[in-house]
Amino acid sequence: MSNWPTVPLSSIASIQMGQSPPGDTYNTSGDGLPFFQGKAEFGEDFPTRVKWCSQPNRIAEKSDILLSVRAPVGPTNIAVEKCCIGRGLASIRTNPKQCNQRYLRWYFRRFETEIASRGVGSTFFAINRNDIERLQLTLPPLLEQERIVKLLDEADALRKLRNQAGKRGAELIPALFEEMFGDPSFLEKMPWPLHGIGGVAEVSYGLADKLNAETKAANGTRILTISNVKIDGTIDMSVEKYSVVPPAERAKAQLRKNDLLFNWRNGSEEHVGKTAMWEEQAKGEVLHVSFLLKIRADSKKISPYFLWVLLNRLRATGYFVRNARMQINRKFNASELSALRIPIPPLSLQEKFASDVSAFREFSFQQSLSRQSLDAFFQSMLHRAFQGEL
Repeated sequence: MSNWPTVPLSSIASIQMGQSPPGDTYNTSGDGLPFFQGKAEFGEDFPTRVKWCSQPNRIAEKSDILLSVRAPVGPTNIAVEKCCIGRGLASIRTNPKQCNQRYLRWYFRRFETEIASRGVGSTFFAINRNDIERLQLTLPPLLEQERIVKLLDEADALRKLRNQAGKRGAELIPALFEEMFGDPSFLEKMPWPLHGIGGVAEVSYGLADKLNAETKAANGTRILTISNVKIDGTIDMSVEKYSVVPPAERAKAQLRKNDLLFNWRNGSEEHVGKTAMWEEQAKGEVLHVSFLLKIRADSKKISPYFLWVLLNRLRATGYFVRNARMQINRKFNASELSALRIPIPPLSLQEKFASDVSAFREFSFQQSLSRQSLDAFFQSMLHRAFQGEL
């Protein structure tokens, strides 16, 4: 622990609470100053311009810290230009002779959860000016602040590069698919014979009974729901639900390796058709709900990897929403999916694609572990920075 002094934020920074200007002064045509109302416009570091205000009454300057003060409390961004701020934000500017502005930003990042805990209100979870002014800041000498900022900036840049590489890597699989098979936006123009999915795979529903969310792991069987299937076509195992399922009901909902789970209903339009592959991400018996169609590919006719990527590419183009029989509810049920005619390339070409995808996913998994380790290391640095241990 350091012997650095702890001071109230009000002693080293000016604080301005936002205020919403008259509604008739808002516009989307770029007239006036960019207008930020709250967390909704925040990016990772800088806000995105969506609206402008022709008669701003609360103005933040370039490089001011923008603090979300209303639902949610605590997140921050940095103003990249002079802008108008609404009542969901406060702008904060340090006295440069006392405190480095980026040091203060890292302070907010480190103590975001603690700041959020100060919020009050039954309708809107919010903090006021007095709450912000009373925030306690550990304040080392300016040179030490600059050293800490440099270390944290460098670690954060490395973390962002790794995350960016992961996002770009995810784009490689669709690109590889189109290079090998063509653009699935135009199914009938792809240079392969068309066959119904029902002829190359078994499509079935899962458990129809309502799940008992209170059932514990020791008493029930693991169940995958729509929440487990992410829009990027992967499975999120952090969402855990269990149910006591009679033996007679289990067979139709049991998952085997390389089964696909297709979201045929519920959620926003962009989620209809999202498809994930079960690669035995958990040990033991795992079942699925009826809102997820199970697609079990006949490996002698079609590769599950080929079908998995194809269905997700069709979802991304809005195919399932446009062609759903029930347009009001945007459902694409088992009979529709079974009847969907898709191109079937030579199995040898599909298997080559599957091999490449499998290798890439293993590489991505290892990269994900590396990103998690880097994120954990960065959070440790952020914690130690304000303990005087960095």
